[in-house]
Amino acid sequence: MNERPEESNKGPAADSLLPIDEHIEEGRDAEGRKVRHRGIYLLPNLFTTANLFAGFYSIVSAINGNLDVAAATVFVAMVLDSLDGRVARLTNTQSAFGAEYDSLSDMVAFGLAPAILAFEWALGSMGKVGWMVAFIYVAGAALRLARFNTQIGKADKRFFIGLASPAAAGVVAGIVWAFNDFGVQGSNISSLVALLVAAAGMLMVSNIKYYSFKDLDLKGRVPFVAILVVVLLFAVVFSDPPRILLLIFLAYAISGPVQYLLQWRRKRAG
Repeated sequence: MNERPEESNKGPAADSLLPIDEHIEEGRDAEGRKVRHRGIYLLPNLFTTANLFAGFYSIVSAINGNLDVAAATVFVAMVLDSLDGRVARLTNTQSAFGAEYDSLSDMVAFGLAPAILAFEWALGSMGKVGWMVAFIYVAGAALRLARFNTQIGKADKRFFIGLASPAAAGVVAGIVWAFNDFGVQGSNISSLVALLVAAAGMLMVSNIKYYSFKDLDLKGRVPFVAILVVVLLFAVVFSDPPRILLLIFLAYAISGPVQYLLQWRRKRAG
């Protein structure tokens, strides 16, 4: 008897010698036809992996008591997070895998890392209330990222709905970095820290709009004075990173509620 193996048994996994399934992603070409892509893009995912590592390193540093290093690493993660998406768009290497990987990395770097940092510095002294506040922030970051993923391609790119998780992480990490650098013990201002951490978590899941800066044209020509402004901005930030970064992210976090209240007053007056 001459039998032939079924075609359904043949596939990428059967051909692979590695004990890891090959990633296959379905998409559409320029003419709208379905196409299947094998593998992942390396360059943007390298930046995403670096972002994930920065978040992990921040957590380890916070647990080991290196709070300044942990806080600074959160800001390093922000730079890496801003690069992976831009690199993907510039090199035309966007993918569904990259988008999901980026969200998971953001959850570690901007969800878990700031919460553990705040808990190790101040919230731990509050007992159960402290870890509950930390969890509110973590849950807010998770819900924010999940909602953001479902709104891709539907929401106005000029605005974020709710405070973006990197900005919320900047507020929390900035508080720890700035006050710890002054020698302030977190347990002495634990109530204030708890209020700010919980507020950051709630703002992430709010419907308050924040300007996203995504409509800025970074490839077009600008007046020469623009580069002087950028140089001045770098000089100001590096003159006192903990305090300047905290002020920048606090101002951005407050800008959303302020704009919301102003619009609400105008509607009532109208």
